[in-house]
Amino acid sequence: MRILFLGDVMGRAGRAAVAERLPKLRDDWRLDFVVVNGENASSGHGLNGAHAKGLFEAGADVVTLGDHAFDQKDMLQVCEQDGRILRPINFAKGAPGRGAKVFSARGGQKVLVAQVLGQVFMSRTYDDPFSAIEPVLKAHPMGGLVQASLVDMHCEATSEKMAMGHFCDGRASIVVGTHTHVPTADAMILPSGTAYLSDAGMCGDYNSVIGMEKAEPLRRFITGMAKERFSPALGEATICGLYVETDDRSGKATRAVPVRQGGRLEATGPA
Repeated sequence: MRILFLGDVMGRAGRAAVAERLPKLRDDWRLDFVVVNGENASSGHGLNGAHAKGLFEAGADVVTLGDHAFDQKDMLQVCEQDGRILRPINFAKGAPGRGAKVFSARGGQKVLVAQVLGQVFMSRTYDDPFSAIEPVLKAHPMGGLVQASLVDMHCEATSEKMAMGHFCDGRASIVVGTHTHVPTADAMILPSGTAYLSDAGMCGDYNSVIGMEKAEPLRRFITGMAKERFSPALGEATICGLYVETDDRSGKATRAVPVRQGGRLEATGPA
């Protein structure tokens, strides 16, 4: 199976880049399944229903969220109504929606997608992500109930993301980090067959401070004082993520390639 994961969509520029480029990538790379993190798609703060619809129309099969899951209040209802949208499994007890679900790829293969929030350096303490994902992995063995599985590890610390990768090695096809908006250079297949990347990066304008217009973040770093709200940068965006090929029989990854298309970053992707 050919699976594409795209990192945090950042504001209008990120949405436009996904809408423009993803349909062609689905055809050119003959993608079977696409997961997009929509955490910052609506003005850099969460995701609303209209923008979620746009991501699905562009070719996403599943949209994951993150610590800003419910910044846009309509997501409280949309997340319940649309099973293709996943919030973190350990977000909060009683949170609407779901954090893991099995979906069908274009060829009929079953794909488990799950999202967990890390704890290190995050703005609030979430439930333990390792104990949260353990029963999900046990209930959906690869090569059995599902042909592939993907875990979106949404957190700040690369060490915690790496720990999750090794924790899931051989039990998930893909573990990919999100949240920091900066693509890392460590795409690899772990010893027991799990494709791993510490952070997919963002789909957004990289002439920015992690997707935000530079003036206000610079002011706060230099003076320690805020003057305005952060606003997403609106220049040409790069879409970033991870392309993975998996073996349907075992669920293990056979290829993992970082993806960067358009904008300011050097282009990468499967040949």
